[in-house]
Amino acid sequence: MALDNPGFRPFDEGLLRRIEDAGLNASAPAQQRWVDGWLVRFNPGKAKRARCIQAVAPGARPVADKLAECLALYRCHGLPPLARITPYSAPADLDATLAALGWRLEDESLVMVLADLHGPVGTAARAWRGATPPGLTETVEGPQAYAQAVGMLRGSPPEEIAAHAERLRTSPVPYTGVVWRAADGAVQACAQVAVEGDLAGLYDVATAAAARGRGLATALCSGLLERAVGQGARSAYLQVDAGNTPALQVYRRLGFAEAYGYHYRTL
Repeated sequence: MALDNPGFRPFDEGLLRRIEDAGLNASAPAQQRWVDGWLVRFNPGKAKRARCIQAVAPGARPVADKLAECLALYRCHGLPPLARITPYSAPADLDATLAALGWRLEDESLVMVLADLHGPVGTAARAWRGATPPGLTETVEGPQAYAQAVGMLRGSPPEEIAAHAERLRTSPVPYTGVVWRAADGAVQACAQVAVEGDLAGLYDVATAAAARGRGLATALCSGLLERAVGQGARSAYLQVDAGNTPALQVYRRLGFAEAYGYHYRTL
């Protein structure tokens, strides 16, 4: 997926590279190691960005040697091998190499960007949020409670919830996880924002099936963007499944635009 794809809006190249770095930092698990320029992650949770090969630099060793080491590492941890392919992956022909070796493509995704949170579009995005919707209460949750809330909405098994909580607890980038609950305590929506310098990333946006169509995700994300501005953020980004039409509608409504794509390859 090239940056000059006509379906993507042009953004400053320097900003996009900083956003790619910020996304790596915000998703960093404790379970990772360097393999000659590749950041190899093996967190057992649901988030693929925390259990994949992030090929961030070309290194000096042959690709075949590095892949063999990565495959052994994933076998050791009982995880399927997985590689994330972006416009910045190194070497540049890694995607073609993996395809030729039988690694199949899955989960085409988009990085969306709202470049100026203080401009007209960013100001409008932050204005979507008023008071907490009637009948709902808002709480800011710690790692365990937030991972539990997200896992409940996603139907995640206990081991994935535990891995998510651990990653949040050990994250090098501070995050704020917000949960909206009904009067009976049932989680209706949740989302988190991770702020690194002047960049804010939205993650784990989820809405209960029965509560969809009420604008909760839009309002919740708007509120998180306002929080992020209060922490010094000037630009925002997020990552979303390219086929998730309802989510894309929410993010476009807030002023986010597609900046570049990525996908995964797995055996």
